Amino acid sequence: MTAPARRLSTATMASYGFGAVAYGVKDSGFGTFLLLFYNQVVGLPSATVGLVIMMALLIDAFVDPAVGFFSDRTRTRWGRRHPWMYASALPIMIGWLLLWNPPAMLSQPQTLVWLFAMAVLVRSAVSCYEVPSVALTPELTSGYDERTRIMAYRYLFGWVGGLLMLLSAYQYFLSPTAAFPNGLLNRAGYAGFALAGAVAIGVAILVSALGTHHEIRHLPNPPIARQTLRESFAELRQTVKNRAFVILMAAGVCAYTIQGISYAMSNYLYTYVWGFKGPVFVYLTIALFSGVFLAFLAAPRLGRTGSKPKVALAAVLLGAALNTAPYWLRMLGMFPEVGDRALLPMLFGLFILGTASNVTGFILGASMMADVVEDSEAKTGRRSEGVFFAGSFFVQKCTSGIGIFFAGMILAVAGFPAKATPGTVPVATIDRLTLIYAGLYVALACVSAYFFARFPFARVEHEARLARLATKPT
Repeated sequence: MTAPARRLSTATMASYGFGAVAYGVKDSGFGTFLLLFYNQVVGLPSATVGLVIMMALLIDAFVDPAVGFFSDRTRTRWGRRHPWMYASALPIMIGWLLLWNPPAMLSQPQTLVWLFAMAVLVRSAVSCYEVPSVALTPELTSGYDERTRIMAYRYLFGWVGGLLMLLSAYQYFLSPTAAFPNGLLNRAGYAGFALAGAVAIGVAILVSALGTHHEIRHLPNPPIARQTLRESFAELRQTVKNRAFVILMAAGVCAYTIQGISYAMSNYLYTYVWGFKGPVFVYLTIALFSGVFLAFLAAPRLGRTGSKPKVALAAVLLGAALNTAPYWLRMLGMFPEVGDRALLPMLFGLFILGTASNVTGFILGASMMADVVEDSEAKTGRRSEGVFFAGSFFVQKCTSGIGIFFAGMILAVAGFPAKATPGTVPVATIDRLTLIYAGLYVALACVSAYFFARFPFARVEHEARLARLATKPT
């Protein structure tokens, strides 16, 4: 039942990776603009918006494992994963458009209900695509290094999708106008932003599904026995008790919550702390992509050291140090002031290296999740790619759930005003905001590194396990 340790063609790798554009667009919108839109544009309290989005995450706790479980047990002439991928495109697109276009006549409580319902719709539909899609990784190859290469492509395309949406927002849909000097507050611009995102999501999903369709005949298709509902749940519980899986989930919750907080806080930090405006956002997008591309090159090479857990641990800690350094130095009076010519080069240099470190950790963590599949197979006799990657995907969606909740609380505790004009927020408020943000960032990174250090196997153990599985009768 185990996939051969083969190297994928460039065309297959590219089309498979391109599908992550859909998640990148969703993640960029949810993480970077959703809190800002419903708080600063629609006018809802930041803490309440964060709470509503986190409550929607509770639904995902049931949807994600269900999709993974039923995807593992799907049997069609198009395999286990592709029917889910094809069917998810239209619901995601529709939900995405509705999320960013709440009816203007709704009261505040009704708008909160709309936000909750649309967030659930979008994330549930995204689960129906992303969980089966990413579950293909261990099915396409069992190679320890090739899995890291696959994840590098997925993260590269995912970030490209997200960064292109950022660029289009800052330069076109939400660019400054005479009526809106701060274009991020232009409600009409979000309608075009939503439409562009919906089209990008649909195209990415279909290109990826069609581009990997020819691989269906090569994928593992283990037999399944008929079970009662109770037996099915018992099997699911046994699967998710895998120690390596639990450790990765714990590490991932912390790492992706950091990303969620950073996404949700980014426009506040860029605009109110660093004074970004106009073309600076273009330079920022280039800087972030440079960091992602460095990770795309570095992660597969670092993974070849034979110990993905140790490299992931170091990457998480280094990323925390680099990404929070500007805020610590600013509060110590050791960082260039807004308007100083040295500010952007120093800030972007740290952001490039910090992004590279974080994305390297994410790539290696996702690759390790693929390796857990065979660990579970050796212990249970079942391949449960869908269940494991449902857990991994649920962790990633904490980015826009728990992360936005924390961001909303940070803004509330810091006393940050609604519909604030850049340059008018008191320095004491900015200081409180950055101190809480940077402190929470470092604390979560340390906990994530703690769990990565306890991941129970690396290359040697993985390859020995593959050898044992190969000798078992099918």
